[in-house]
Amino acid sequence: MRHTKTYCGKSKVRSSCKQLATARGMAYLSLLLSLALLSIAALATAQVHSLMQRRAAEDELLYVGQQYQRALLSYANATPPGASRSPASLDDLLRDPRYPMPRRHIRQLYVDPISMQAEWGLVLSPDGKGIIGIYSKSEKQPIKVAQFPASIKGFEDKKSYREWVFMVQ
Repeated sequence: MRHTKTYCGKSKVRSSCKQLATARGMAYLSLLLSLALLSIAALATAQVHSLMQRRAAEDELLYVGQQYQRALLSYANATPPGASRSPASLDDLLRDPRYPMPRRHIRQLYVDPISMQAEWGLVLSPDGKGIIGIYSKSEKQPIKVAQFPASIKGFEDKKSYREWVFMVQ
């Protein structure tokens, strides 16, 4: 291989060397500017994606909470005379221990979509023997603050997901 050496000693060649150096500098500057713009676009995309994931988790929390709310109501409505109207644990919603044949009030026990934990905050009945509501233990601030369904209208303007309590009405 043959290497050519650029010599910028003569006056005519010197001007072409300056042009070449200027062109290289402009190309480098253009590359840096492009990388900066690409980084800003990637950051904005990541923020939008994060927000969309959080909204989806919030919608899932509303769905799951209403499932528990319906299951607690179903449990209360199916109470035989003399039995407690609220379950002692969430497992009782899966298989009602008050009946010899399996009776289900919910299809499965759900994970809290905000905290991704299986543990829920529980609202106990006044006598402390049964569950009448659930809530997420997350302290995060909700994105949605208005326009809730009628069954959960009290969620408006709450400061954290912990305040979204799904109770038997």
